[in-house]
Amino acid sequence: MVVLSVLNAIWTFFATYVLQKAPYMVGFLTLLGYCLMGKKWYDTLAGTLKAIIGMLILNVGSGGLTGTFRPILAGLKERFNLTACVIDPYYGQNAVTAGVEEVFGKGFSAVMTLLLIAFIVNILLVRFNKLTKCRTLFTTGHVQVQQAATAYWLILFALPALRANNVALMIVMSVILGAYWAVGSNLTVKPMQELSDGAGFAIAHQQMFGIRLGYFLADKLFGDKGGKRKVKKVGEMELPGFFSIFNENMVCTAILMTVFFGIIMCVIGKPFFVNAKATKESENFAFYVFNTSLQFAVYLAILQLGVRTFVTELTASFQGIAEKLLPSSVPGVDCAVCYGFGDSNAVTFGFLAGLTGQIIAIITLIVMKSPTIIICGFVPVFFDNATIGLVANEKGGLKACLVIPFFSGLIQVFGAAIIAGWVGLANYGGYLGMFDWDTVWPLFTAGMHYLGYIGVGIVVVVLLAIPQIEYRMDPKGYFLITEDYEAYKERKANA
Repeated sequence: MVVLSVLNAIWTFFATYVLQKAPYMVGFLTLLGYCLMGKKWYDTLAGTLKAIIGMLILNVGSGGLTGTFRPILAGLKERFNLTACVIDPYYGQNAVTAGVEEVFGKGFSAVMTLLLIAFIVNILLVRFNKLTKCRTLFTTGHVQVQQAATAYWLILFALPALRANNVALMIVMSVILGAYWAVGSNLTVKPMQELSDGAGFAIAHQQMFGIRLGYFLADKLFGDKGGKRKVKKVGEMELPGFFSIFNENMVCTAILMTVFFGIIMCVIGKPFFVNAKATKESENFAFYVFNTSLQFAVYLAILQLGVRTFVTELTASFQGIAEKLLPSSVPGVDCAVCYGFGDSNAVTFGFLAGLTGQIIAIITLIVMKSPTIIICGFVPVFFDNATIGLVANEKGGLKACLVIPFFSGLIQVFGAAIIAGWVGLANYGGYLGMFDWDTVWPLFTAGMHYLGYIGVGIVVVVLLAIPQIEYRMDPKGYFLITEDYEAYKERKANA
């Protein structure tokens, strides 16, 4: 009994302070990797600390972006008297917490059990990747918590028969969610390796299918067609005269955000921000607007510093994990990591294009008198569309960077309105609302709801078939891209 109590305490500590906190999860993986590589203790300690600190810096940037602009979104809601569903991972998680017991008679605590079992499924799929073809371990703990919460609600809604059988419920949920983590992050390996020139990571976030779709569409619709079409990327634009200042990332971001959000904040008006205690009555409102808009550039720079700090350590140490425990694999990390690569101005262009799409879609819902009105949250509108825009720019240039995120913004709002209204989460004010959860997961939910256990089988089979199909498209290069990227590039060039 004493041993079990000790083990339970250790697991509780690990689940609370490591598994659910991305900086320490990354630090743990770095520590494990360097230990498996036989690094000296002081090198291991230094690398682990750099990985943790880099992720903490990244969190400051991400949290700053979210915190700075959340009052603006709240102001839009109040200014136009909209009572609506906010698409945001944190709003979505809170909605599940508030409603799951009332609607389904279930406690939220089961979400943590679901997260653990699904993570084990992910590990097993990667461990046996020669059979499953899955090459990525999902390491972003805060995203796992958000997704486990939303998946918990969607599957309880889709399969009422499981509500009385906790064991069957956990098995079905963990297999679907664990497979989604493994397969979704695996889809981003090729786009991220090409974007970062073999930095050795994949994306484990909320838009993994969206990244691969954006990569595919940018290549097919806007790509160079084997040299037949000239592709001009965002960074290659030759802007005349004073427009050349937009070639500098910080200046470009600051100007665009001041113009865009400055207009929105002026429409909302000073009284709202004073009541929200974001500013004071005595403060000059024009200066407040300008300073708030500049924070976007500040936090984006902080975020990129965090990426540079920890990516090198994580990818270097993960070689030890790959060699000893998970061969031919790479870590799946937060989507913000990729902002340190490619054209940084594409991040801003992709975000603004996606936001434009979201605003048009929201206006359409209002005009059409939709029963579910969506309020865009900053996390989906920025992190989805900036990431997709960055990847699209790399394959298809400026046009792809603007067009694909624009349609992504439309899909986010319309998809969220349909699924959140249907399953009842809109009644509790929030839905996760990011690209995969407005496209892939509504399809999963509909399949399971209307086909029952047959639908569950179809979802699992389709997910597991995706890496098999991808492998058969390039069997020689499939694992080479993670094992030796330089050899992969040489082989691709020769082909």
